[in-house]
Amino acid sequence: MADEEQIRQIIESFKLLFDRPNEPLITPKGDKKALFQLTEKLVPPEYSNNGVELNDRFGDDATERIPLKTLDRYPQFTVASQLPADADFSLFLPKHQEMATEVIDALLGVPENQLQDFLSTCVFARGNLNPQLFNYCYSVALMHRKDTKNVPIQNFAETFPSKFMDSQVFQQARETAAVIPQNVPRTPIIIPRDYTATDLEEEHRLAYFREDIGVNLHHWHWHLVYPFTASQRAIVAKDRRGELFFYMHQQLIARYNGERLNNSLKRVKKFSNWREPIPEAYFPKLDSLTSSRGWPPRQANMQWQDLNRPVDGLNVTINDMERWRRNIEEAISTGTVTNADGTTSPLDIDILGNMLEASILSPNRELYGSIHNNGHSFSAYIHDPTHRYLESFGVIADEATTMRDPFFFRWHAWIDDICQKHKESSYVRPYTRSELENPGVSVTSVSVETQGGQPNTLNTFWMSSDVDLSRGLDFSDRGPVYARFTHLNNRPFRYVINVNNTGMARRTTVRIFIAPKFDERNLAWALSDHRKMFIEMDRFVVPLNAGQNTITRLSTESSVTIPFEQTFRDLSVQSNDPRRPNLAEFNFCGCGWPQHMLVPKGTEAGAAYQLFVMLSNYDLDSVEQPDGSQLSCVEASSFCGLKDRKYPDRRAMGFPFDRPSSTATNIEDFILPNMGLQDITIRLSNTTEPNPRNPRTN
Repeated sequence: MADEEQIRQIIESFKLLFDRPNEPLITPKGDKKALFQLTEKLVPPEYSNNGVELNDRFGDDATERIPLKTLDRYPQFTVASQLPADADFSLFLPKHQEMATEVIDALLGVPENQLQDFLSTCVFARGNLNPQLFNYCYSVALMHRKDTKNVPIQNFAETFPSKFMDSQVFQQARETAAVIPQNVPRTPIIIPRDYTATDLEEEHRLAYFREDIGVNLHHWHWHLVYPFTASQRAIVAKDRRGELFFYMHQQLIARYNGERLNNSLKRVKKFSNWREPIPEAYFPKLDSLTSSRGWPPRQANMQWQDLNRPVDGLNVTINDMERWRRNIEEAISTGTVTNADGTTSPLDIDILGNMLEASILSPNRELYGSIHNNGHSFSAYIHDPTHRYLESFGVIADEATTMRDPFFFRWHAWIDDICQKHKESSYVRPYTRSELENPGVSVTSVSVETQGGQPNTLNTFWMSSDVDLSRGLDFSDRGPVYARFTHLNNRPFRYVINVNNTGMARRTTVRIFIAPKFDERNLAWALSDHRKMFIEMDRFVVPLNAGQNTITRLSTESSVTIPFEQTFRDLSVQSNDPRRPNLAEFNFCGCGWPQHMLVPKGTEAGAAYQLFVMLSNYDLDSVEQPDGSQLSCVEASSFCGLKDRKYPDRRAMGFPFDRPSSTATNIEDFILPNMGLQDITIRLSNTTEPNPRNPRTN
């Protein structure tokens, strides 16, 4: 019991390093006012003269003291220390990637099971590094060290709330914290639904999607699980990482295009001419609590310009980008990649994803460049490409805010188009009938059911939910301070699939997709376009008995999503038991798509969609996992993969819609006996309901 109690206390100490990230550790942390006992080596540089004395004074009010081990050596951080404490941090910038690699290496370099050494190292890093840089590297280290996998990664929206909501909120939040005592229920601060633009800007119709907190947390957490760079290659080189980069973003574009159709807009226009003006403006209305500056907006009709910002490690021209694009297009047209050593390899989607993202897995950074990351940087510095005005980057260069900008989707529509060109090339053949069918398995009917609702109708509505800002309110009084925001949600439903199995008992993979039935002109789709609009709703394996089978599956069991509580999570009550192995899964699976955004918005009149179900041949789907590893993270595995395991599906991601068909011209022609197609309706109730999980307030 003593060991378990000690582990619990250490886990609590690790959690406190997330608390109030811009506040020094000299002050007490957490609701229980725990104090790290700092030595001279661990005091932040700006408090070198009196930090230990101040730390001792704060100890008079602390309810708990956390002793720290004095180490013989602490990391040097020669590169990472160059980022000022009041600067914003971006993984897209080469200089910042170099800094992150240095810090991650230092944190992972502490021997396993030396938790006291690791805690002291982290305390030193927190006191000497930019808070956003530390938070990212610390989170990556916790997630990838075996001895800290049960330390929960704190909700980023709670630790850095300014990345997710209107800056006016924080003045009100500080006033609430200062005026209203902790033991008195505090009225939530209301975040208006329309605060970045009006409906005069047609792109603002999609603000509920682009600015959704859960959607942006998904993108931030995905890149936490799949970092660009680290000296320990295994951290980056997860199974099928490049393909997953393609698939996760392809699904984002498919979902975004579906939402555009629901809002009477055309599909997003890919950004392919990199010298033309960008008509879309974006004014984020966000302030950084780290830099105390507002995020710079992008005016309408601005253009990319050559970047020369040595402070960010950026010296890249549009000519460079166009040269890299030509080299990638040549690789696609020839089906061949030229490696850094001059050898060649066949191109596949996994390699192409690594080339475009330009992680350390890229086969030849000199030849193929860093197109994806630099595209974000060109857009983010469009207002100050040469650092003349000492301006920082726009929201599109921050993993937690990038999806707020409508241009993110134009840029990724081009990224997706390049990947689709590979899928449509002569080097990737269409699926044969034998690859698609499942002999002896016949789907007789598919449907969706909502309790109390009409058959084959999915229902969406608006919900108001609260998120606690107090962990990110530095230098203010304690106690929860809630912001209330409005987001899309859907009524729970279930799939009902009737199947006839004329063969022996077997297993099968059930694949469920939906897509709009008609295009923006209200015409039936050609399958060549329609296949790119199907969004994955679920994927799971079930046993089939001989004869008739009825398969039912709840929408909340989706392999794509994470539960609402996991997106907007207060981990303080969940993580005190060191024996709970699911916390490691919880950290890893945080990159899943938010459950409340599983179903597209639809329309008040009812949007026509099609439900596609496929029961594929499990013998062609199954993956032999490494011996001795535990199955983890069943939820969200479609977007996250499985922790320390192979991706749980041998088929290409997006199968069977990842490749064009050689025979079918529309979705009806594509259907085989082991597939089902059903018309469904998505109906929006344009009303707002309070979240029953919201804390009781005034």
